[in-house]
Amino acid sequence: MNDRELIYVKTIADKKSISKAAEKLYIAQPSLSQALQKIEEKIGTPLFLRNANGMELTYAGEMYYKTATEILNIYNDFTNEVTYVNDLKKGRLTFGITNFMGTYLLPILLPKFKEKFPNIEVYIKEENSTNLEKQINDGTIDFALMHKHPLIDEKSIKYDNLYTDPFVIATPCNHALSKYKKNDTKFRYPRIDLNLFMDENFIFLDKNKRIRQVTDIILNIAGINPTPSLTLKNHETARRLVSSGFGVMLLPMQYIKIFYDSYEADYYIIDENKYAYWHSCVATNPNMYLSKAAKVFIELVREYYRTGQPI
Repeated sequence: MNDRELIYVKTIADKKSISKAAEKLYIAQPSLSQALQKIEEKIGTPLFLRNANGMELTYAGEMYYKTATEILNIYNDFTNEVTYVNDLKKGRLTFGITNFMGTYLLPILLPKFKEKFPNIEVYIKEENSTNLEKQINDGTIDFALMHKHPLIDEKSIKYDNLYTDPFVIATPCNHALSKYKKNDTKFRYPRIDLNLFMDENFIFLDKNKRIRQVTDIILNIAGINPTPSLTLKNHETARRLVSSGFGVMLLPMQYIKIFYDSYEADYYIIDENKYAYWHSCVATNPNMYLSKAAKVFIELVREYYRTGQPI
């Protein structure tokens, strides 16, 4: 049985007349009679008795009518729910975000989104970029706000770049190599030749972190292959160790904003030919449906970056 057949039988039973049912359904009476005949032939038993009182349901007809009513009610409820979802009066949004981007984006954008769409359930997964890519591919999140390097390309994912953030090298204050720095009118930090640090002790982050992956690419392009003096998971701990003179490290310029002034370090821009940058981006799976709620939130993110307030 399909929805049209259910409606035909239910309408005939409600009106107790094929002619009145046909009028309500805006179809010709002979066409409705033929449709009913085919339905009865398909199930192998009459659904109606024709008598002086009109069309009366048989026992099988009563069961059919009850089932038809339940199914149509479920269908109507479903279409109403879909309407609510399409109108953003109801729904669910599940996305991933890196810890750094979440720290700055969520307090600004999430209240705006919830104010406009209070009945949308929001689920957020805070992970590093590598894990977020896996979750995009397996469909556990709608999209991710994360970081991407141009030489790290997951073919199954669509990346929409929002902002380009240069990587800098962090050194202890007044490092011996600081005498080689050059002023850079484009950035607030001076520029320095990364190859000067060939023999320095580098502090690295865990290999699963995107910062580490970009660091490895930059050093490889520069022809620098240091033995890590230390590998950590927390970039703030690493930065404080740089401040204390333990070594040097590479990190995105925007990360400097979150550091405490009591742990001072010097920062230097690296030559562009070292691919020393990454992109803040929206990552989606092009083979998966993107809900209207997801599209609206992504547009909020894009608007935030368009107004010159990058993270």
